[in-house]
Amino acid sequence: MRTHSQAGYTAIEMMVVLSLMGLLTAMSLPAMSVMLHHYRLSGDARSVSNVVAVAKTRAASAFTKGRLYVDLSTGNYHVETWRKTGTPGWVAEGNYGNLSTGSTFGFAGLSAPPPNTQSDIGQASACLDDAGDVIADTACILFNSRGIPIDSAGAPTGAGGLYVTDGAAIYGVTVAASGLTRVWRAQSADTPVWVRQ
Repeated sequence: MRTHSQAGYTAIEMMVVLSLMGLLTAMSLPAMSVMLHHYRLSGDARSVSNVVAVAKTRAASAFTKGRLYVDLSTGNYHVETWRKTGTPGWVAEGNYGNLSTGSTFGFAGLSAPPPNTQSDIGQASACLDDAGDVIADTACILFNSRGIPIDSAGAPTGAGGLYVTDGAAIYGVTVAASGLTRVWRAQSADTPVWVRQ
């Protein structure tokens, strides 16, 4: 019979509890990993969408052109505005954004864009430098001073889109001719059904 001073758990009881905790942790790790990848990729798409809105607002507030400049090879992106006074040219604003580790700009083999957006799936048009030459491995969503998306010739367009993937799921950020920005998700290239987020 135990006395009050001997109350407690035996080493065997502690080992059983620790073993059960270890087993539950090991079973939950794969699900946690998948969930973290999903949240990272979703966060990247929402961040790109937010920076598109900033580019649109900057263009309208400064009465000039603005764009989201994306380096497709490095995963970096930032807002630029067109300087009209002095030496005309693109001027980068604020901090650079970066995709999370494991995320890249791409659409992982999908062949169709989200409904009622682009005619063909693809990243937005390549960025142009100050002289009007194409910058390789870039994509730009360009806005005029009224916040309307335009192409490099200044004509309104609804073909702007940026896609991010982690190799499994794909998120798309599309910009309609009205300037409306939408975020979409496709589970994979095998199940190419776009769902608005």
